[in-house]
Amino acid sequence: MTASKIGGNRLAVVLLLAVTAAWGASFVLMKPAIERQPVPDFLATRFTIATVILILARPVVLRAFDRRTLWTGTVAGICLGVGYVTQTIGLHFASPAITGFLTGLYVVATPFLARVLFGQRLNGKVVIAAVLALVGLGVISLTSFGLGVGEWWIIVGAIFFALHIVVLGKWSPGADAYALTVIQLAVVSVGTFVLAFTDGDGYALPPDTDVWWAVIITAVLATALGFLLQTWAQSKMDPSRVAIILTAEVPWTAFLSVAVGLDVLTTRTIVGGSIMFLAMILAEWPSRKLRPGDIVPTHPLGHFE
Repeated sequence: MTASKIGGNRLAVVLLLAVTAAWGASFVLMKPAIERQPVPDFLATRFTIATVILILARPVVLRAFDRRTLWTGTVAGICLGVGYVTQTIGLHFASPAITGFLTGLYVVATPFLARVLFGQRLNGKVVIAAVLALVGLGVISLTSFGLGVGEWWIIVGAIFFALHIVVLGKWSPGADAYALTVIQLAVVSVGTFVLAFTDGDGYALPPDTDVWWAVIITAVLATALGFLLQTWAQSKMDPSRVAIILTAEVPWTAFLSVAVGLDVLTTRTIVGGSIMFLAMILAEWPSRKLRPGDIVPTHPLGHFE
């Protein structure tokens, strides 16, 4: 390996870790923001800004909007939008750390959905990862009253994120990744604007500076810049290494949430979260060569934060 190749890999690792830190910070920033602005309004503003940034960064992308890309991007965007809305509603009721841990269930759910929808075979490590994830979920979330309302919303969001990955894995090979991303973010933007206008109060801009900062940071750093950096890093590194590094989002979320006082990590949260994090690593870890058409639980688009 040449010196330039090694240097490129190291820089890619550093930038990917910075992206995961931004994703972790997103949960922390969004928690107080969505207490002062309705969820659809917050997401509509965020994704509109992110979409505009990506178009301005590469205006020629509009020429890549062919029928196939529009169809795939729209279907994937609907799954992504439902995932974001349900996850963000869950964040309103649950803590950022719990939201980060439970969102990680998409990694385990992806292979099972690929099996159910497209007949992709499961391997042993995925089954073990699923069992670990359920154990971690039980430790971290179950009370004498069962799962809380926030946890249920987040789990639904994780399932739709997994469905989003399956849709992209099946239909996106060969398509323009940048164009697909722009279409998906635009679909999320339109969908959340529709929700904002149908809740009886109409759409409202962020009410104060703090909410505006949360919108801008999540739109620019976590979404638009996160996607661009992740795309560049994937051109320098093996995809499996990228997937493993991106799981750092989970500990970042917990650390930052505790640091700003939004979370107090109990023994149950630490133990259950660690088990779920181990399940994510196991599910992402490469164990065999992929066959053509295989769908893997990669973390696409710099999202799920």
